[in-house]
Amino acid sequence: MKAVKQPRYGGGRSLTARRLLKSLRPEVQRPVFVIGAPRSGTSFLGQSLAALPSLSYHAEPPATKAAARSVYRGDWPFERARRFYRRVYRWLLRARLDGDRRLAEKTPRNAFIVPFLARAFPGAQFVHIIRDGRDAALSHSEKPWLAAEASESGGREPGGHRMGAHARFWVEAGREAEFEDEASDFRRCCWAWRRHVEAAREGLAALAPARRHTLRYERLARRPRAEADRLAGFLGEHGRRAQHALREAFEEGHARSVGRWRTALTARQRREAAHEMGALLRDLGYEEGAERPGGGPWTADRGG
Repeated sequence: MKAVKQPRYGGGRSLTARRLLKSLRPEVQRPVFVIGAPRSGTSFLGQSLAALPSLSYHAEPPATKAAARSVYRGDWPFERARRFYRRVYRWLLRARLDGDRRLAEKTPRNAFIVPFLARAFPGAQFVHIIRDGRDAALSHSEKPWLAAEASESGGREPGGHRMGAHARFWVEAGREAEFEDEASDFRRCCWAWRRHVEAAREGLAALAPARRHTLRYERLARRPRAEADRLAGFLGEHGRRAQHALREAFEEGHARSVGRWRTALTARQRREAAHEMGALLRDLGYEEGAERPGGGPWTADRGG
């Protein structure tokens, strides 16, 4: 996968008076939130949005990533949480002198706090990317984040949570011991996919269509240009330059990993996937033995 450079301070743009003034008091009324389960293409999608001249893209800011747990649990009153998020987003825009741009954030765990974000930012739009849970869990299991052997490493995610087989805030009450002591590494990844997708779908269902957009990871293999145009239209990006930039970004996906679960999963892992997320897979139309989109594998793996 071709690496995408992260925006640097100043972004290489000329410093105009308008840009400077906007950056002194940036507006965060209409953020774009990219959500989805880990290893579902959220990073690819976010980095593709970074190609749009009107957006200031930020990947998993540690402050808001850590705060999501407190918001989800109800530890913070609404107004306190709203002020915190607005301060963080304004700071991010100031740091890059991007006050003249619309903020876009990619943080998978935001899937669990869609109701809060939608209320705190009435003009916000949400883009949810969904990937076949078997491929997502397979890719996730190749990382140390939920691996039992990482439990004693002392390593932490950017949001502050310990790596390893520790029950996250999104594990259902009463099932923490099952998650930590009984589930395999792969099953924990299936669990993560199911919980993220369930939460995102539930939260988005309450929003008006103009505020939510769902992308299927696999459909990008068949028609990246069409999917880019759909997303651009949803975001109100009707200019030729913006549409071209998003099309080019979507077309960077390489054919590698759609349907990889078919040859990579063991019989036990297939049973675990069916047990943990089979009903949701079927509800989403991911049937056993379904044809791969476009007749071949495709990937947009860029870390999320």
